[in-house]
Amino acid sequence: MATPRLSEKAGLLNITIEQGATFNPVFTWKDELGNPIDLSGFSGRMHIRGEIEDVAPLLEITTANTYMVLGGALGTITLNVPASITAALDFDTAVYDLELESSGGDVTRLLKGSVGLSPEVTR
Repeated sequence: MATPRLSEKAGLLNITIEQGATFNPVFTWKDELGNPIDLSGFSGRMHIRGEIEDVAPLLEITTANTYMVLGGALGTITLNVPASITAALDFDTAVYDLELESSGGDVTRLLKGSVGLSPEVTR
């Protein structure tokens, strides 16, 4: 998947969630030289909303709810949304962004884009 660089703005990455399947992509945040950024002490959050202006997210993926796991010195960001959660999603397309916050409170918006939901047939 996309690898945002430290000096860039949020990378654009459109994603698809397979309804009823575990959603588990892995991203790596790297610096300008291609070295992983150490994410020790960071927290992360990703909101999926029907429209940017919507108050309530359709899905929250965070380190607090354990749907996001940060890989420390490896620089990895692993999303792990259970199939039971994706099965309950009900939208065609939505928008998202993914942010990381350092222990010092600095927020970096790494990724943004659209989310498509591929409907589940086998239930």
